[in-house]
Amino acid sequence: MKKYKLRTNFKDQRGIIKDIIQEDVNSITYITIKKGKIRGNHYHKKTTQWNFVISGSVNLFYKKNILSKTIKKVLLKKNDLAVCHPNEPHAFKSLKNCELIVFTKGPRKGKEYETDTFRLTSSIVK
Repeated sequence: MKKYKLRTNFKDQRGIIKDIIQEDVNSITYITIKKGKIRGNHYHKKTTQWNFVISGSVNLFYKKNILSKTIKKVLLKKNDLAVCHPNEPHAFKSLKNCELIVFTKGPRKGKEYETDTFRLTSSIVK
């Protein structure tokens, strides 16, 4: 998992423009997480997932790979971006009502949504 600091690409009196990601993606998904609720506790074998926080704040829990025992945590707030790589278990726990835009590269769109989602037998966050 990597958290990115987004840089401003353009700024004038109208506002700013920031590139969120510069990758080919297969799907862009809007997700909400209510305060105190958890999403995830899974990993993807083929999919890379970029998570951009629109509003609220959330802790992203993750492990380097499915065999790792060490669980790490990173705080994500409005305008933060973090990427989860294939075979990297992850889960979100919302600190406030949260809105995310999730960009994915891999089989995650439409009817394929669950084909590359593998639930953890032991949750990394409860």
